[in-house]
Amino acid sequence: MHEMGKGHPECPERLAAIQDRLIAAGVWDYLLHITAQPATREQLLRVHTAQYLDRLAVASPAQGHVHMEPDTAMNPYTLNAAYHAAGAGIQGVDLVMQGKAQNVFCAMRPPGHHAERENALGFCFLSNVAIAAKHAMAVYGLERVAIIDFDVHHGNGTEDCLFDEPRALMVSIFQHPFFPYSGEVPKGPNMLNVSMPRASKGAEFRDVVTQQWLPALHEFKPQLILISAGFDAHLEDDMGSMGLVEADYAWVTKQIMTIAEQYSERRIVSMLEGGYDLSALARSVTEHIKVLSDA
Repeated sequence: MHEMGKGHPECPERLAAIQDRLIAAGVWDYLLHITAQPATREQLLRVHTAQYLDRLAVASPAQGHVHMEPDTAMNPYTLNAAYHAAGAGIQGVDLVMQGKAQNVFCAMRPPGHHAERENALGFCFLSNVAIAAKHAMAVYGLERVAIIDFDVHHGNGTEDCLFDEPRALMVSIFQHPFFPYSGEVPKGPNMLNVSMPRASKGAEFRDVVTQQWLPALHEFKPQLILISAGFDAHLEDDMGSMGLVEADYAWVTKQIMTIAEQYSERRIVSMLEGGYDLSALARSVTEHIKVLSDA
């Protein structure tokens, strides 16, 4: 029910497309399905300021749309959806930390990696991955949480929320120059931002993962891995200009699984970010989940 206007690419049909593909691929019935609970204010305050949360609440409309910025609008259902999206990541952490699931994929919207501590941006209202990371640290005492972001856009929000958090390491790729026009200069020493030119394809992406991401992750030895799983670097997604395909997403998921097996007791929580061509999104998520679930 969270929608930002006719024709907006971050639309409810994204989740329906993922579900339809998982069913068609014979994967859906083998997964444990859990409905997320909303994040609490206390959980959100580990990342966002009280003033920002109050501003969102005041802006939430009784009808129609209110724009937080040109591309990011709230309707009467948006705030509830955002609280549940953040709650999905939190519950995912609980499930893997309590041994109730080996790993988790959160099929939720709105996405989160552009939401800064005090700003909504790029379809995002709450920094879902950062909120999950802080929950893992606060509740389970984790000292090394890795965030892996392969969305075509730089995760400026996650960086803004965690650049001064030494217990977090973020590794990312993103098309550059491109929205949100950040990331070239990392905000903190725990940010490994790797910009890639337009038209970069799987070979270049795999080189970055092998030569830069994996050494940093081995050195960090994460106790938990969170993924900002954006699929808009896909060749068929016109929100970006890169050339990844389903096999690249399956491959990088396998690399992440290898790190998780060595250091984090296989604990991975993956959270949906971008991906706007419905067919490419659904196919890519299905391959991602098949690897995560050892299907």
